[in-house]
Amino acid sequence: MTDGPGVEDLLRSLAPRVLGVLVRRQGDFDACEDAVQEALIAAARHWPVHGIPENPRGWLLRTATRRRADQVRSETARRLREERVAREPAPAAGPVGDDTLALLFMCCHPALTPASAIALTLRAVGGLTTAEIAAAYLVPEATMAQRISRAKQRLKASAAVFEVPPPGARDWPARLRSVLHVLYLVFNEGYAVTAGPVLHRADLSGEAVRLTRQLHRALPDDGEVAGLLALMLLTDARRPARTGPHGELIPLAEQDRARWDRRLIQEGTALLIGTFARNERPGPYRLQAAVAAVHDSAARAEDTDWPQIHGLYELLERVSGSPLATLNRAVALAMTDGPAPALELLDRLDADDRGPLAGHHRLHAVRAHLLEMAGEPIRAVRHYRLAAALTASTPEQRYLTTKAAHLHSVSHEPAD
Repeated sequence: MTDGPGVEDLLRSLAPRVLGVLVRRQGDFDACEDAVQEALIAAARHWPVHGIPENPRGWLLRTATRRRADQVRSETARRLREERVAREPAPAAGPVGDDTLALLFMCCHPALTPASAIALTLRAVGGLTTAEIAAAYLVPEATMAQRISRAKQRLKASAAVFEVPPPGARDWPARLRSVLHVLYLVFNEGYAVTAGPVLHRADLSGEAVRLTRQLHRALPDDGEVAGLLALMLLTDARRPARTGPHGELIPLAEQDRARWDRRLIQEGTALLIGTFARNERPGPYRLQAAVAAVHDSAARAEDTDWPQIHGLYELLERVSGSPLATLNRAVALAMTDGPAPALELLDRLDADDRGPLAGHHRLHAVRAHLLEMAGEPIRAVRHYRLAAALTASTPEQRYLTTKAAHLHSVSHEPAD
């Protein structure tokens, strides 16, 4: 009998590729997704009992095609459309030649709002469940399900073409920004899972890297595409050292740097140097990649060039306006000037009770770390516990709870 989790991982990786082929051949994103979902359900029932077929992608594609044909035959209008499509050549997959990447651009159609495009793409291409996407957006699952459903209907009404648009197209900058942001989110969800019992999902981060490599080959002179790929490689290089033998989270300062993947670090660094050699104004992905490169170049945690990291986060704040950049700058500021000014910086983030960090566990986790540095263990314990209660990631929750318990035990004072 085939191992269940192995089947689940294989289906997750194959689903967007099968969906891409089916959409390219037949159009109608919504109906094709339904057909692929039915094929996945059939595989999940059949493969664990009878074994994974020799060509699992072909099996899924044939099954999904049959399901789609059944849909077409059930309605006269669908049958007429099938005949029309059969007489026409299939749309070109674009310069990249990868159906999944063409599907990615289709999901980032200008008819969709950026938030809807990202949610739909995470669902169709990234393979995330609606619950996982909702957790990433910090909204209820029902709200996200409605958003994705509306996005699919709007995409259908817009008659979106299955192709990678040419770089000279009028909407190219906006489409590319959405695509890069989606790839960034998919990678982040794979590298640091927002909810559940595991810290990593290498299938998601690996797929994000694969698609970004495809995009970089198609657009070798785009600095932000190269910067995003560099960021992924430089970050993923640290993944082997981020977990202990029981899956527990190991923070950056405590990682065994001998376990970092030097090949990925070299490749990412070379990409990054190439982008800055063009003397272009750096965008958010190149700046984040530069921060990752500074971390990766330090042989020991105490060798980290924190003033340089602080300066990079200052630039990132100006370029992106992201509160997360401010939060990360606070950590760097604490390492250069001590925790007091960093805590003042966090107070400004706290004042924005409607911002994206309001009620987020990372804000409490950073505050707890800074309070611990400032010698205020009781307040630090309180914020470690608040952070643990707010995160949906089991490894993060255990790490934060352990930090709170240890700090409470060594402080010899009652915690609130």
